[in-house]
Amino acid sequence: MLSLPTYVLITPARDEAQFIELTIKSVIAQTVRPVKWVIVSDGSTDGTDEIVSKYAADYPWIELVRAPERRERHFAGKVHAFNAGYAKIGDPDYEAIGSLDGDVSFDEGYFSFLLGKLAEDPTLGLVGTPFTENSNQIYDFRIVGTEHVSGLCQLFRRKCFEEIGGYVPVKGGGVDYIAVTTARMKGWKTRTFTEKVCQHHRPIGTAGHGVLGVWFRTGVKDYTFGGHPIWEFFRMAYQMTNRPFVVGGLTLGAGYVWALVRREERPVSREMVAFRRRDQIRRLRGLLTGWLSKARYSDRPHDTLQ
Repeated sequence: MLSLPTYVLITPARDEAQFIELTIKSVIAQTVRPVKWVIVSDGSTDGTDEIVSKYAADYPWIELVRAPERRERHFAGKVHAFNAGYAKIGDPDYEAIGSLDGDVSFDEGYFSFLLGKLAEDPTLGLVGTPFTENSNQIYDFRIVGTEHVSGLCQLFRRKCFEEIGGYVPVKGGGVDYIAVTTARMKGWKTRTFTEKVCQHHRPIGTAGHGVLGVWFRTGVKDYTFGGHPIWEFFRMAYQMTNRPFVVGGLTLGAGYVWALVRREERPVSREMVAFRRRDQIRRLRGLLTGWLSKARYSDRPHDTLQ
């Protein structure tokens, strides 16, 4: 039987009083607990600190770090909070490090499952699972690709995390994408394993934004992170077939075009843009080939049962 790696967790939490107890209870219930878990209250004013303190008093491997209150809510702030937690980890004997959001929950075997994947394959640098929200739907991995790992819970092999230099503070988001892509560019495998899921209790990206605002910002981010225009066209068309029907896809496309016209600054290197575009075209060819094969098959006459 494989020996599972030891691990630590860091959770940046900003005003998560509504959900963070669900996250804490999920981690406490794990069959394999972390060596240390640092929860960084990122300027919370809603009672998050009190909830975390209550559990930290009973479980010495949980530590609360308080960061000063800040006006803006953005992803660069989340990275700064993560780094404050990382500084508190010190140098215990651990082999994996996880970034875990404060509004998710999961079953008691969640981390032992992910640690087992790292133990089985030394070339895996980053692992995670899909997540569900209120709709109980998960990503269509024909579109997203299982190489991407959601930022809600990213579990890195320690060596991989140190090689990529941790997270890059980008205000507009895409922090998880940069980490995944940097790891892949350095030769590590990254993988979302669909055998398990975690539950996300706040719809992604909606803190302070409506649903259409989220799609517009996603389109902007698709441009700034170098998304290929052909890929974006097909992504827009695909999104029009999902909720919110038509308008969601149009809003996504509008965000991309708006950023294109304004020549919004890109927070990633040209090498990463080229890497992403090659990957998107490769996956698009695979999707189109699959769809065409299926269409040709469906056009053939088939025997029927008499």
